[in-house]
Amino acid sequence: MSQPSHPKKDQTFVIIKPDGVQRSLVGEVIKRFERVGLKLVAMKLVVPTEDQCWTHYKKDDEWFIRKGTGIMENKKKLGMVVDKEPIEYGKDIIRAIVNYMTAGPVVCMVWEGNQSVAVVKKLVGGTEPTTSDVGTIRGDFTIDSYYLCDVDDSRGMRNLIHCTDGDQAEAKREIDIWFKPEELISYRLVQEEILYDVNLDGILE
Repeated sequence: MSQPSHPKKDQTFVIIKPDGVQRSLVGEVIKRFERVGLKLVAMKLVVPTEDQCWTHYKKDDEWFIRKGTGIMENKKKLGMVVDKEPIEYGKDIIRAIVNYMTAGPVVCMVWEGNQSVAVVKKLVGGTEPTTSDVGTIRGDFTIDSYYLCDVDDSRGMRNLIHCTDGDQAEAKREIDIWFKPEELISYRLVQEEILYDVNLDGILE
């Protein structure tokens, strides 16, 4: 039986979305991940296809109905017409995201490091920028909200960035959609000796 990989080899997937690219925030996002000690192992600028986006945002009917019901309730509060079943409003969320994600180039990245999925989620912040904590990427750099998306007829949330919201299996699923295995580079960073070396041997001369 093969041994599990070391936690420092955990990987996570990130997309800087079209609004993040258009607002010239690519360097700021990378800086935040580098500053915490994560290692960039893959990166490319692409214009996503619809197929990639639908595969990436894989949702089941239960998710569509739950989200669609919330949209219907918001529309009623706003005095707007409700003319679809909940599942269709739920699917409209992904349709809007696909439209948004294919509007222009995005930056796809794979980051590596101990508990990288959790670390990146913490740095990125909650899905809705207006309720994301100060100090997170979404909380610091944008002001979109669910309410505004509904007012604008259920457009995609402009929250700058996507990151894996799950475990290592989910991260691998997402990485495989956007990268070929040979595009992930295995290499050593000098800072890893400080982050992960057990005894910090060799600092003193």
